Amino acid sequence: MRILGIDPGIATIGFGLVEAERNKIRLIRCGVITTPAHTSLASRLDQLFIDLSELLEAFKPDAVSIEELFFNTNITTGIAVAHGRGVILLACQRAGVDIYEYTPLQVKQAVVGYGRAEKKQVMEMVRRICGLAAAPRPDDAADAVALALCHARSSTSLLARKERDECSTI
Repeated sequence: MRILGIDPGIATIGFGLVEAERNKIRLIRCGVITTPAHTSLASRLDQLFIDLSELLEAFKPDAVSIEELFFNTNITTGIAVAHGRGVILLACQRAGVDIYEYTPLQVKQAVVGYGRAEKKQVMEMVRRICGLAAAPRPDDAADAVALALCHARSSTSLLARKERDECSTI
């Protein structure tokens, strides 16, 4: 299963593509999509849609794992990210890719085993799970890989397998 993790944003959007089969996980590619500063929101959203659509076409993932929004203190930034996230969801829907959404707590729990893990711990586990010399950079790309790993682990859990088996016997 090819899983594209996406860390939503408006200026920098992280992506990480992993291939997961049984207990083997392989990082295929990660990076960021950037939109130019000092341009209109509409222009940035348009560029994001174009770039993400190209990624989806090139990678042909089986699933997309995206972070649910988490508002901390800056509501203005949160609103801009929400716009970007909407465009990401639209691009994925139009590409016909299954979309799975996870909270930061769920991602940390799946990758580190502790939902309140620090960012440094998540980055170290991403490095270890993917067998890398260093954690992916920038942080947005590493976060996206963590999202892909979260779905890889969630989709291959015994519960998920049991549900698939029950559905196929109906």
